[in-house]
Amino acid sequence: MTCIYENPLSKRYASREMQAIFSDDNKFSTWRKLWVALAESQAFLGLDISEEQISEMHRHIHDIDYERVSQIESEIRHDVMAHIRAYGEKCPLAAPIIHLGATSCYVGDNTDIIVQRSALLQIRRLLINVLAKLYEFAQTHKAQPCLAYTHFQAAQPTTVGKRATLWIQELVLDLEHLDFTLGQLKLLGCKGTTGTGASFLELFDGNHDKVKELEQMIADKMEFSGVFPVTGQTYSRKIDYYTLSVLSSIAQSAHKFSNDIRLLSHLKEVDEPFEQAQVGSSAMAYKRNPMRSERIASLARYVIVDALNPAITASTQWLERTLDDSANRRISIPEAFLAVDGILSLMLNIAGGITVYPKMMKKHLTEELPFMATENILMYCVKKGGDRQSLHERIRIHSMEAAKNIKLDGGENDLISRIYGDAAFGLSQGELDKILNAENFTGRAKEQTEEFLKDVRVIIEENKWLLGAEVKITV
Repeated sequence: MTCIYENPLSKRYASREMQAIFSDDNKFSTWRKLWVALAESQAFLGLDISEEQISEMHRHIHDIDYERVSQIESEIRHDVMAHIRAYGEKCPLAAPIIHLGATSCYVGDNTDIIVQRSALLQIRRLLINVLAKLYEFAQTHKAQPCLAYTHFQAAQPTTVGKRATLWIQELVLDLEHLDFTLGQLKLLGCKGTTGTGASFLELFDGNHDKVKELEQMIADKMEFSGVFPVTGQTYSRKIDYYTLSVLSSIAQSAHKFSNDIRLLSHLKEVDEPFEQAQVGSSAMAYKRNPMRSERIASLARYVIVDALNPAITASTQWLERTLDDSANRRISIPEAFLAVDGILSLMLNIAGGITVYPKMMKKHLTEELPFMATENILMYCVKKGGDRQSLHERIRIHSMEAAKNIKLDGGENDLISRIYGDAAFGLSQGELDKILNAENFTGRAKEQTEEFLKDVRVIIEENKWLLGAEVKITV
């Protein structure tokens, strides 16, 4: 048997739930639901469409004969007309009134919006679950001191929980962006070939109110607040850009998270989940590579770049309609959702299984904290009656020697033992231990984490019905 190309987003990364949302069954059954909604609304507003015709259409929403559709399309070269004819063959009584007054974009564009809404809700569900897992992680480790880094160089200490709040905060911003975008989604409605509604105005004998009511009835049936008030033949392609901007934003946050996990994995301070029989490298059996985080980064880059597609499409549309958007949208929109579904599934898996190594964190703090503690030591000794200028010079000399011992000789940081052995400071080991307590250097990290997590807890409680998402990771 000859093998053919399979999209890795479906084969390896995205969930079955997200694949189902973008499936042909969902797409084309939604087309039929829209044709039913159109017929029902037209009948209610006075057109000669019988209850029997509508009932027949209802009965055949899901039994789509794809082979017959393909056969018709190969002859007429028009996908929507092929589906109209195939639907009509199933519904001979209703065939004369299916798609009455509509254009292809009535089913195509309205379905695209409906599908994007469903996909955004699936993304939202995963996002809430990731937030809940990271909330638990930050709460558990809110007081665990660790070395912080700027420019990936040692900086003032923070806590593990505080670092996790940085990941959470970005996801909260993404959630706000997603919710705003969801709230702004509207249907195209049924506006005809150039967006003027002329065909429907003709059907209703020039009654403008009925044409407007028709659109709102269809929106109500499809559970939308309304339709865009003005369009060409299609809804503004900027809507696709707004949607993919949300996905790009989530991808950016996830990429940052994955970078941090990879860096901390190198430092041996944390590990992402690793199955008992998992192989880290085909050559180096000892390796435990952070491949989940690497996969997040890889998929995230794809999504960030993919978000350019709707931006270019929106900017290059001609007047009331041009078809050079179609092929691009068929690929760029579903694949962005499938990729982010995969990203958040990986992120949920990692967030729920991060292993923390406090002793390694303490080791790194011990290596760097002596230099950071010198100002505290200086102030403490001055309070005891020492000479500030003289002690400052002694600390400078000891610091230079300790740095030389580390960098040139590969030795340990012996700055504290040097200060302890210098009678000018007159410090006991107990005094030094007290000054060097890492918690003295983490500022408000623990308190900031607690304060921030109170607000996050509210978000999680408001969305607790979405919790419990289970993901299957292909490693």
